[in-house]
Formats: sequence, C-alpha cells, structure tokens
Amino acid sequence: MVDESKNIELTEDDLTNKSKGQLIKMAGQLRDRRNDLNQMASERASKRDDLNAKTREKVDEAQEHREQRDELNEQVQEHKEQRNELNAQANELFDKVEQLKSDMELDEGKDLEQLEDEIEQLEFKQQTEVLSSEDEKELIEKIESKREEYEQRKGKLEQNDDLEGLVDEAEEVRSEASQHHQKVTELADKAQEHHNQMIEAYREADDIRDEADEMHEKFVEAQEAADQHHEDFVRVQKRLRELDKEEEQERKSARDKKKEAAKEEAEEIYQKFKEGETLDTEDLMKLQKTGLL
Repeated sequence: MVDESKNIELTEDDLTNKSKGQLIKMAGQLRDRRNDLNQMASERASKRDDLNAKTREKVDEAQEHREQRDELNEQVQEHKEQRNELNAQANELFDKVEQLKSDMELDEGKDLEQLEDEIEQLEFKQQTEVLSSEDEKELIEKIESKREEYEQRKGKLEQNDDLEGLVDEAEEVRSEASQHHQKVTELADKAQEHHNQMIEAYREADDIRDEADEMHEKFVEAQEAADQHHEDFVRVQKRLRELDKEEEQERKSARDKKKEAAKEEAEEIYQKFKEGETLDTEDLMKLQKTGLL
C-alpha cells in the first residue's frame, strides 16, 4: 500500500498565503513525491503484467490438458464401442455353442473327465476288493455302461468340428473384447489424470489472477496518488507564475513611478534653466536622460 504519511497535501490556504519561497519548496516536494509514486506505480504495473502473463500460461496449460483429456475420452468411447460390439458377437457365438451342445445332448450329464474318474474308481474296486459273483457281475456291467457312455460322448465331441471351432472363435472374440476393455481402463485413467491436471492448472490460474488483480489495485492507488501530486505540482507552478507576474507588475509600476518622478524633476530643472539659473553637471545629466536637453 501507499505510505500516506509521505504524501504532500496542498490546500487552497497554502496557495493563497504561503510565500514564494515556501511554494518553491513545496513544488520540489510535490515533484519528488510524484516521481517516487510514478516509479512505484511502474513497478507495480510490471509485477501485475508478469502475473497476468503467468495467468495466461496456466490457462494455456489447462487448455492443453483439456484437449488431451477430450482426445483420450474420444479414444475411450471408440474402444468402448468396439468392446461392446465384440462382446455382443462373443455372446452370440457362445449362444450357438450352447445350442450345439444342447442339440448333441452334451449339455446334460457328466463330462468326459468325470466319467474317466468314475471308471477308474470302479476298476480299482474290481481289482482290489473281494466280491461275490453277483456283485462282481453287477460291477462289470456298471463299468461297461460307463465306458459306453464315455465313448458315446467322446464320439459326439470328436465328430463335431463346428463346436470346437465355435468355441475357439468365441474365446478369440472375447479375448479381443477384453483387450479393448483394458485400453478403455488405461485411456480412462490417463484422461482422468489430464482432467485433474486441468483442474489444478485452472485453480493456480485463479490464484495468480487474484494476485494480479490485487497488484492492479495497488498500481491504481499509486498512480492516482502520483496524478494528484502532479496536479498539485501544476497548481503550485501556476501560482508561482502568477506571483512572478505580480512581482514583475510591481517592479514595472515602481519603474514607471521612478521614471515619472525623474521626468517631473527634470522639468523643474529645465524650467530653472529657462529662467537663467546655472545648472550643475548632475542637473545636466538628468535633463539628458529625460531628453529635455
């Protein structure tokens, strides 16, 4: 802020009643204070301009982050659309797989590995346990039934190449969809980073702009004080010119009075001269100065 205690105040009473010497001194004080305030205003304007430049830099930085964020969000949307399309295709393929399994009656009953385990357990029991003829016969029939079921299911699977191809295709499409989903996640994270950086840059720009606004207020304060001192300096200068004119008028008036008095004296001397009185050298010189001789 401006230190008002250093300011020079000029009143109408000062202009009217102060002597010429006092006014000359005050004019010097006003001029010096004006120059100091102008320098202060200039420095504050420079700081304000620097802060405004930094504000623009931060706004530009925020705009760059905004553009990068928007570009990344566009890419996110593209990958989302591709992911959704591929997932839809994969779902259709898996539906076809299930339909084929249903048509082949593979969707019900036990899978091959489970049947293999059951057959191995029954064969182990046959080999390790002592069974009656009736129990062993029943066990053998069960083993043969399981083997037959296993071969039937295995045959159906081996004979249907379309099912395996559909499964591979569906899994491949699903894998491709997963890759797009991963890109969605990666790009969305980057977009969020740029969004956060944009917000931070705008916040910093606002803070710096507040500093610039405050510095502008300080500049205005100093400039207005400088302008006031300049106006007062001009008023004092004007008053000094008026005093100079008054003094010159007084000197002219004094010279005129002196000249008039000298003329009157010379006329008296000249009258004496005409009347025949003797004039001394000084009287003659006075007559010559007035042009009477």
